[in-house]
Amino acid sequence: MLTLDGKVAIITGAAMGMGKSTAELFAELGAKVVVADYNEEEGNKVVDSIKKDGGEAAFVKVDVSNEEQVKHMVQFTVDTYGKLDVAVNNAAITPDDKPVAEMDMEYYDKLMAVDLKGVILCMKYELQQMEKDGTKGSIINTSSVSGIRPQPGTPAYIAAKHAVIGVTKSAAMDYSPKGIRVNSVAPGAIDTPMLRGALDQFGFDPEEYAKQLSMLNRFAQAEEVAQANAWLASDLSSYVTGTVMNVDGGYTSM
Repeated sequence: MLTLDGKVAIITGAAMGMGKSTAELFAELGAKVVVADYNEEEGNKVVDSIKKDGGEAAFVKVDVSNEEQVKHMVQFTVDTYGKLDVAVNNAAITPDDKPVAEMDMEYYDKLMAVDLKGVILCMKYELQQMEKDGTKGSIINTSSVSGIRPQPGTPAYIAAKHAVIGVTKSAAMDYSPKGIRVNSVAPGAIDTPMLRGALDQFGFDPEEYAKQLSMLNRFAQAEEVAQANAWLASDLSSYVTGTVMNVDGGYTSM
């Protein structure tokens, strides 16, 4: 039976979308959850919802591109719940929308700071804490099918998500021998506010676009990514590390 009883988990980007669904499911499965996000208002709503349903959760405001704030996030978790067992490094921003020759370098820097540097900073301090405590933990980094199969016109996002997979495998090599598993989830077309915003930005029809991005002819729900995160966080995946789990309706096999 899949359970997270007794585990303490950080989920970044947990104020909405996949992060929110992951936080809610983890709490439902028995974890004590730290909802980490830059959006304080929405993040506290997630905490209130979890508590209303009988779960345990706390909010911490964090900009994952800021090293001191990430360090504080991990310390807040330990101060609040005594330890850290699981981390889902999920925070990201909307993909860029211009090919390389037209790239907005200011936005490139911003995207890389959150989508790649943010993942690395989170891992740095999560791994330090797990090593310090001797925790046999699980770290899950959110990549994307764009980290496996590129899309046109989003070079910064594609570069960041490819790199997330690379740094996940690198960390798995270094820390799995110490009992800390590091994996990545690569979502496909997930029906989130971020995806809907990107579709509006690019002028795509959601129904037609879903057929191009899934053998199942639909977008996934955020809960379906949360279920993958929960399995990787649980002891049921105790022999899984250094891998990428595609939650993509078969897109990368099309």
